[in-house]
Amino acid sequence: MRPVHPRPEEAQPRIGARLRESRSAQGLSLSELATATGLTKGFLSRVERDETSPSVATLVQICQVLSLPIGDLFAEPEVQHLPLDAAPAINMGGREVEERLITPRGQERVQMIRSRMGPGASSGDRPYTVSCDLEVVHVLSGRITVRFPSSSHELNAGDTLSFPGREPHSWSVAEDAHAEVIWTLVPAAWSGTAV
Repeated sequence: MRPVHPRPEEAQPRIGARLRESRSAQGLSLSELATATGLTKGFLSRVERDETSPSVATLVQICQVLSLPIGDLFAEPEVQHLPLDAAPAINMGGREVEERLITPRGQERVQMIRSRMGPGASSGDRPYTVSCDLEVVHVLSGRITVRFPSSSHELNAGDTLSFPGREPHSWSVAEDAHAEVIWTLVPAAWSGTAV
């Protein structure tokens, strides 16, 4: 199964706070940073408040003065809160299913997908595989059936099933039922940063 990648985020990266923190930690005033970079104090203030976006060349210049690796501005924070309604919608190819990527887009170690499945939802006509070492499905509500070439497992709310992602499998929901599940892929099957 080939997933459809989530769309890029509409919000621009907010780098101002990280620039301000770096400047403050070094005891530099806005005036001193302006003098060192040749930029105006007003412009730098707007950058730090995320009211304007500097060019790449200007950003490199600011980072050089601050001895701040430019990549650090865009690194994901260690602790991230992702409300469900802000999680990007994705499509792993199933029918009658609404899916959201509930781990950060760039997370490579693990990927979690929350699926809401309508009556008769299924993964399609043929078994599929996922490029990961471990796939775990946990049923939050309802009931789904997961099938492998040599076995079939009916999972009810609260049940969890673990298996190699490369094992051909399929899933389905009864015609008269709904289900909600969490899929966990280890490591992440694809990079959520691509379009």
